[in-house]
Amino acid sequence: MRNLTRILFYHFRPIFFLLVFFSFKNVTAQQTSNKKIFTAEDSLLGSNGIGRSGWDVLHYDITVQPDFTSKTIKGKNSIYFISLNKEKMQIDLQEPMEIDSIFIENKPCSFVREKNVFWLELPSSLHTRATMDIYFHGKPREAVNPPWDGGWVWVKDNNDNPWMSVACQGIGASVWYPCKDLQSDKADSGATLRIIVPDSLTGIGNGRLISAKSVRPGFKEYIWDVKSPINNYNIIPYIGKYKQFENTLTCLNGKLDMNFWVLEYNLQKAKIHFADAKRTIKAFEYWMGPYPFYRDGYKLVEAPYLGMEHQSNIAYGNDYKLGYMGEDLSGTGWGLKWDFIIVHESGHEWFGNSITSKDIADMWIHEGFTNYSEALFTDYWYGNKASDEYVIGLRKNIENDKPIIGPYGVHEEGSGDMYYKAANMIHIIRKLLNDDALFRNLLRALNKQFYHATVTTKQVENFIIKKTGKNLESLFDQYLRTTKIPLLEYSVHKDCIRYRWQNTVKDFYLPIKVSLGETGKMFWITPSERWQSIKNIDADSIRVDENFYVETRKITQ
Repeated sequence: MRNLTRILFYHFRPIFFLLVFFSFKNVTAQQTSNKKIFTAEDSLLGSNGIGRSGWDVLHYDITVQPDFTSKTIKGKNSIYFISLNKEKMQIDLQEPMEIDSIFIENKPCSFVREKNVFWLELPSSLHTRATMDIYFHGKPREAVNPPWDGGWVWVKDNNDNPWMSVACQGIGASVWYPCKDLQSDKADSGATLRIIVPDSLTGIGNGRLISAKSVRPGFKEYIWDVKSPINNYNIIPYIGKYKQFENTLTCLNGKLDMNFWVLEYNLQKAKIHFADAKRTIKAFEYWMGPYPFYRDGYKLVEAPYLGMEHQSNIAYGNDYKLGYMGEDLSGTGWGLKWDFIIVHESGHEWFGNSITSKDIADMWIHEGFTNYSEALFTDYWYGNKASDEYVIGLRKNIENDKPIIGPYGVHEEGSGDMYYKAANMIHIIRKLLNDDALFRNLLRALNKQFYHATVTTKQVENFIIKKTGKNLESLFDQYLRTTKIPLLEYSVHKDCIRYRWQNTVKDFYLPIKVSLGETGKMFWITPSERWQSIKNIDADSIRVDENFYVETRKITQ
């Protein structure tokens, strides 16, 4: 079911990122000198414009009934929202899905479609808090290569039973249900997901199961409820022939309920393999603070694609293998000590689901910290040296094709280097602190300060700078906003070595640890754009501590 393309492509593996990802993303875009020309439609999707800024989502109550044979769905989304006295409202639902009718406070509301957007004229007498009921149906986009090329997934399991789900991060939740498809507006009071399926199958959603009852002959409705704020792309149904087992774990904030839903023929295998989930929560609570969603519990759900970080409802499809489908993305061997999908996607509960970037241009906040959480897991269970080796090994996947931060307001991500390069930048900050207790306090403070919040890169940068007391402005500019790798250029003279930074942003500041020659003792230097000297030495080279993602070049001068 999962072929070599999926294995190599996951989370923007370099060669497929270049050859495949851009073909999907840019196939409809006009190109001028390889730069994408953004349209008004891009701005509607990616910005908090006039139709979005006038209302704030409090709660989604979504009912969905899929039909496996026709690959269609029908349903209703009741949106509880705050009105900010604007006249226009933008509802997002992507073609070919259709809205049948809209009611605000039980009164029919007229609407006009503009491609993937529906425009509503709000009643002048609308209360500050109101409810809107949207009835919808259609044949949603089918995912070609989930989770990267998203949409609904319609497959059969090994016993020929229907198996359905959705993967919609990136493409947007509006690929299947009407919503305010903007990452900066979480549903503040959570969400309810009602899944109507044939009674031979089970419907699984986010949060906790409230009820499972017959609604008519042959069909059951499963109702799931999320108490915590949630992004709309995280609200996901899984439908299949599932079996469930559960555990509890005593954690920082008390007892954490852990539930596991797997295809019935994988139950015994999963009971052994999913031990990595407990190890993951223990490691991450140590480094990053309490699991952010105690009220909603923790779930792994076997999915018909590799994996996704759906809040309290993580999609698992790693075929019960260690590493990434049996591979180690770092090439060091440490990545084969644990299940990549369990560790990585669980890390997103802290960075991505609790702390969420307002604009997908800042997705490094999700992926950089989560990629680094793999190193933190490795550190907790296998030690500091293993952790260093793991994150250094990930550098072979860095492309430096374009900046990590993408253009704002047009629903466009930056480089896939948001994973490995951003993780290595975080690793540099850790090494600059030179004290893992301080670094752990930084991660915990981040999660406390921005608990369940939406943030910008600048907010995260400013918090880290203030908390650490370090001059990190140019480091963030260098690694997030350029493709340049800092180059330590040096020359050897009779009684000294001269050195300086090249290939950097203006006034680049980064102290680094170096040794002279191959076996010298490590010590700190603070290069600048001007030549500096180490005098009265007898060595013919400078070796930089590998934990710093920089390059060196010896020149003759």
